[in-house]
Amino acid sequence: MNETKTKKKTIFVQGPILPEKISSMIAMHTNKHDIGAHNIFLGQVRADKKSGQRVNFIEYTAYEAMAEKAYAEITETLFGKYQLTCMHVMHSLGQVPAGALSLVVFVSSVHRNDCIKACNELVERIKKDLPVWGKEVFDDDSSQWKSNTIIRK
Repeated sequence: MNETKTKKKTIFVQGPILPEKISSMIAMHTNKHDIGAHNIFLGQVRADKKSGQRVNFIEYTAYEAMAEKAYAEITETLFGKYQLTCMHVMHSLGQVPAGALSLVVFVSSVHRNDCIKACNELVERIKKDLPVWGKEVFDDDSSQWKSNTIIRK
């Protein structure tokens, strides 16, 4: 008997997010005529200098099942709050070197205002509510856990 397993869609990707993936996401939306706006947030690993050492890469880990559940709840909330046509997120796991992308948030809507607001809110909710952690690894191979700074209004 031949059993086919369907791969569950996930927001997580191994390693850095390649620019080609982003251009592919944009291209997939060009035939959707109910979209009036896209907003894209790209999170990139910085080579911060701390205690005389420069960040070489970030090692991302996550409680994936809990993160996927939280993301589904966030998505439901935002689709209820804004007039969106679609929303996509990619978040890296594993090593992402300085200069590479680790987070992509892509939101589409009928109108730009909802698109911009939803994208901003989604980025903040990802940082606040998803169990994803990053360990900064420095040039000398020392490391420290990264803490997210949430901007409150």
